[in-house]
Amino acid sequence: MAKLASELGTEKISKLLIKQAVPASIGILVMSINMIVDTIFVGNWIGVMAIAAVTVVLPIAFLISSLGMGIGIGGSSIISRALGAENNQKAFLTFGNQISMTTGLSVLFVVVGHFFTTELLQLFGANGDILIPAKEYFDVVLYGIPFLAFAMMGNTVIRAEGKPFYAMMAMILPAISNIILDIVFIKFMNLGMYGAGLATSISYAVCGLFILGFFLSKKSDLKIVFKNFILDSTIVKEIVKLGGVTVARQGTISILAIVLNYTLFKYGGEISIAIYGIINRVMMFALFPVLGVTQGFLPIAGFNYGAKDWKRVKDSIRTAITYGTAVATLIFVFIIVFPETISSIFTKDADLIAQTPNALLLAFLATPVITTQLVGSAYFQAAGKALPALILTLLKQGIFLIPLVYLMPLFFGIDGVWYSFPIADILATFITFCVLQREVKKNLQ
Repeated sequence: MAKLASELGTEKISKLLIKQAVPASIGILVMSINMIVDTIFVGNWIGVMAIAAVTVVLPIAFLISSLGMGIGIGGSSIISRALGAENNQKAFLTFGNQISMTTGLSVLFVVVGHFFTTELLQLFGANGDILIPAKEYFDVVLYGIPFLAFAMMGNTVIRAEGKPFYAMMAMILPAISNIILDIVFIKFMNLGMYGAGLATSISYAVCGLFILGFFLSKKSDLKIVFKNFILDSTIVKEIVKLGGVTVARQGTISILAIVLNYTLFKYGGEISIAIYGIINRVMMFALFPVLGVTQGFLPIAGFNYGAKDWKRVKDSIRTAITYGTAVATLIFVFIIVFPETISSIFTKDADLIAQTPNALLLAFLATPVITTQLVGSAYFQAAGKALPALILTLLKQGIFLIPLVYLMPLFFGIDGVWYSFPIADILATFITFCVLQREVKKNLQ
């Protein structure tokens, strides 16, 4: 643990952020490319309805697996602060409790998903011709979700240990697996949506097993100790309190998916859901460096907050926002210049290619300002302040975007959906900036 303390507690913040953020960014990039290629394959080899089906199913899968992500982020905040305070026993106990919670809850939800498949799919917008391919895809993906939940939990713990390279590899390996298996199952074996689901499910297993192997190896500072699997009420409460922020955010995203798919189907039909599927993939790909900066920022802020080094915490906030904003601006310019080219990558359908560029431009209008919102909410999670973290995390998707998606189309039709994204971004960023500025002046002096 001494080397970790030396790096997170003493190394220059800008150098440290790059060291943490670059592997995180690469991992997110590869995962994003994986999702994009997956969408390209199903769009070109199966059809437009396949894109819509994947768009409906993935929010359900990520809702269930977000339990692992929430447990991971909540526990990692505890682990980072415990390591900063040199309390290794608490860090080990937290890790064991994370494993127990993730395994139990993810398996429970898979059972629920198995018995209520059709109801879930219809709730999330599998209407019209979308239902049959969505069910075929979901029936297979469902059984890979426990691996995905464990992977999402474990990945954040690896970052809390200060091992960003292995966290990056955990994202790269399943992405490569999925792309290769997509080609085999969809293109050569002609298995359609079942093949796409099988490729995705196996890739989740690859990710989960790689992370399990890391924790069983000598590379990990945190070890799997069976006695730590026994739940400790104090640790569980703190994990739930902090991890609840992430689960609430993903839950809100899932509610947003329901409202979005309902509204898109109402005002634009199945093709509008496919358009959003493309926008969603581009958004994840385009924002990978910004998300990487945010991921890299978390262990730095958490460790130094635990060590009560307020100057380094402030420096990490300022550096992360500066770097992230610069990158986000470059991404914005790229999308403004090449919307048609980006859209045509995903499909050969003329209607889809014609309608996507305008929607893409509108949805990305506020990209240059989003880093402040992401880093601001991440800071409060790193500091263990659950309530402000929860509120700021829910600002965009929950407090602003869901009502806007419902109301704006009443006045602007289908374009109202796309206008809702930049309006929500700007409002959420402004409020986050004000709250973060107050926090710095009050508690980080």
